[in-house]
Amino acid sequence: MNMFSLLDQAAARFGERGAVYQGERRLHTWRELADRALRLAASLRLQVQPGARIAIASENRPEIIELMFATWAADCVVVPLNYKLHPHEMAQILDDAGASMVFASPKLAPGLTAARAVETIGSAAYLDRFDTSPVASADPDPSRLAWLFYTSGTTGRSKGAMLTHRNLMAMTQAHLADLDDPDADCSLIHGAPMSHGSGLYIAPYVLRGARQVVPESGAFDAEEFLDLCGRHPGATAFLAPTMVARLVDTGRAKPANLRRIIYGGGPMYLGNLKKALAAFGPVFAQLYGQGEAPMTITGLRRADHDGDDAILASVGRARTGVQVAVLRDDGTPAPTGEIGEIVCRGDVVMAGYWNNPAATAETVKDGWLFTGDKGSFDERGYLTLRDRSKDVVISGGSNIYPREVEEALLDHPGVAEAAVVGTPDPEWGEIVVAFVVGDVAAGDLDAHLLERIARFKRPKRYEFVDALPKNSYGKVLKRELRARLS
Repeated sequence: MNMFSLLDQAAARFGERGAVYQGERRLHTWRELADRALRLAASLRLQVQPGARIAIASENRPEIIELMFATWAADCVVVPLNYKLHPHEMAQILDDAGASMVFASPKLAPGLTAARAVETIGSAAYLDRFDTSPVASADPDPSRLAWLFYTSGTTGRSKGAMLTHRNLMAMTQAHLADLDDPDADCSLIHGAPMSHGSGLYIAPYVLRGARQVVPESGAFDAEEFLDLCGRHPGATAFLAPTMVARLVDTGRAKPANLRRIIYGGGPMYLGNLKKALAAFGPVFAQLYGQGEAPMTITGLRRADHDGDDAILASVGRARTGVQVAVLRDDGTPAPTGEIGEIVCRGDVVMAGYWNNPAATAETVKDGWLFTGDKGSFDERGYLTLRDRSKDVVISGGSNIYPREVEEALLDHPGVAEAAVVGTPDPEWGEIVVAFVVGDVAAGDLDAHLLERIARFKRPKRYEFVDALPKNSYGKVLKRELRARLS
C-alpha cells in the first residue's frame, strides 16, 4: 500500500476541512493538499524515474508535507536532511543517496553545492510546478523504498536506513494502536524537526484527518508552542525530552486544548518526567525506537504514566506488531532482570542500509534488528535501558556519535589525542564532553569544529588532560572518562 493512499483517503473523507496551517493561518484543505501533491508528483515524473531519491533540506515548513506525499505519489523516495547539519555533511548524504533532486528552504539552499539540482522551496520554479496537470498516484509494491533516513554512523559517515512503504505503514498502525487515537478535531503541532520524528508522525495524523500545524518560527519555541496548543483543537506533538523540560520551565499552565505529548529520542530522567506530569497532567506517552525501526520498539502508554517509579523510569512494553527480546552475548535470551542487547523484529524493521551490505549483515540477522543498546526486562514486561553499547550521545533528541567529533578534533594540528563521551545533563538529556591531549585553546577548537561539523555536535565542555586512559591493547577506556565526570 502506497503511503500516498493515506492522503487520498483523508481528502475523500474530510475534503474541505482544514489540513495544513502555519501558525494560526489555514493554508490548505485536505482536498487542496491532495491536489497540490499530485501536481507536484506529475512535475517530478517529467524529470526523474521511479525510485529516484528526492531530498528535502529545510527547517520546519508546511511545504514539507506536500513534498513528502508528492514524492510517494511519483513512486520516489523521500530523503529528509537534518537542517542542523553542516553543508559538508549534507553533501555526503546527498552523494551517498545519489539524490536526483534537492528541495531546499531559502535559508539552506545557498549553502548546498551549486552542481546539484537544488530547487528553492517557494521560488518561482517551485510554484510553476502547480501548473502541471495532476496525475493518478503510483501504486508500488509495499516493499518498495519510501523513506531513506540517514543516521550518524560510528565510523563518522552517515548510514541510510531503508524504510519501505510497509515499514511506515506498520509504524503508523502501531502509533494509532499504542500511543494516540486522534480524530479530525485534533491537531499535530510540529515543534520537533519534521526531518525526524515529527515528520514521520505526519502519516498517522493524516490518516485520521488531524490538521498539521507548522509554527511560524519553523523551529521549537516553548512559548510559541504553548500558544499554538491553546489555539488549535486537540493539540498533540512529538517532542524530545529537552523540549518537554523547556515547556515546564515556562511556568505556564497547561493549555486547555493540549491532549497529548509523545516524548522520545533521548533519555527522560525520572525527576524531569515527574515535574512534567505535575505541570501538565496525564497527557504524556513515551516511545523508544531507532531510525532502523522508526520510533517503534517499545513504549509507555498514557495509562502507564500512572504507574510506579520503576515503570516511569522504563521505556515501556513492546509495541503492537513488534517482538522485542534481550539477548546474552552468546545469543540466548537473557532471563528477567539480566542485562543484554536489545533486539526486535517485525514489519517496522528496515530493509537494510543503503549500499552497505556489510553494515546490514551486522545489524539485521534472521530478521532481528540488533540495536546496540543494552537493557533488561522486569517481571511485568517493562524494558529499561541500561547502556548504549554504540556510545551514541543523545543530546536534545539528536544522535551524536563520538567518532565523527573525534575525527574532526584530530584534524586540528594542536590536538594529539581526543576522546568524546556523553554525560547526563538536566536540560539536554546528555551533553558532549571532549577529553583532549594537546596544546590548544577551547575557543580555537570551537572555531575549528564550526568549519567541519554541525553546531549541535560540538562539545559543550573540554577537559584538557596529559594522557587518555587506555587498556593493554591501546583502546581508550571511555568508561573511566565518564567516571571522572560523575
